[in-house]
Amino acid sequence: MPEPLLSLDGVHTHIGRYHILQGVDLAVPRGGFTVLLGRNGAGKTTTLRTIMGMWKASKGSIRFAGNDVTARPTPQIASAGIAYVPENMSIFAGLTVRENLVLAARSGEIDPKRLEWIFSLFPALQRFFGLAAGALSGGQKQMLSIARALIEPRELILVDEPTKGLAPAIVSNMIRAFREVKNAGATVLLVEQNFMAARMLGDTVAVMDDGRIVHQGLMAELAADHALQHRLLGLHLDKHQ
Repeated sequence: MPEPLLSLDGVHTHIGRYHILQGVDLAVPRGGFTVLLGRNGAGKTTTLRTIMGMWKASKGSIRFAGNDVTARPTPQIASAGIAYVPENMSIFAGLTVRENLVLAARSGEIDPKRLEWIFSLFPALQRFFGLAAGALSGGQKQMLSIARALIEPRELILVDEPTKGLAPAIVSNMIRAFREVKNAGATVLLVEQNFMAARMLGDTVAVMDDGRIVHQGLMAELAADHALQHRLLGLHLDKHQ
């Protein structure tokens, strides 16, 4: 596999008295999609939040682009080139689509060519550019959340369950948009419960269980091995959407 852009080595995370991550080892190759799978409560969201410094690792190390970022505060991690799309979307409902995107641009200005590319991914955002974000549909809010992460070039994008609760047609549009992001050379670590989307997007896959990575390899190999799917996840990927 390519040299990892992001690597976690023996990462533990405690939240209060709860020991959530229990020695996570994870490598995210540069220039592709790594999908993080696992049952509810396995530690996937905690992994993303620990990478971003929102929850501090109590043990182990996190390296990004060759640098140790384990103890850095969240703003420094973001400035280093990591964007985060949380499950709850984190948009500003009272601001317009345009204002949400301007706030996400570190310079306070939007590159017109970058904006044109984002509109090609999510045409609805162009139609509702001057509309308050709170008036958007659920799918459109998710598009805006992702667009905020893409408004400037980033080396790594962390995305937490972007298709959750969305209609199949919106999920298909989301998959198409992520393929374009991938073709643009972005590195993405994606937490996803929609196994059809995971299979279609993933180059590599890691499976979590009980706060640990229990499998890591090529998505194509996992997708082709029903016995492995059942052992790791209790299901067949091609029978779930």
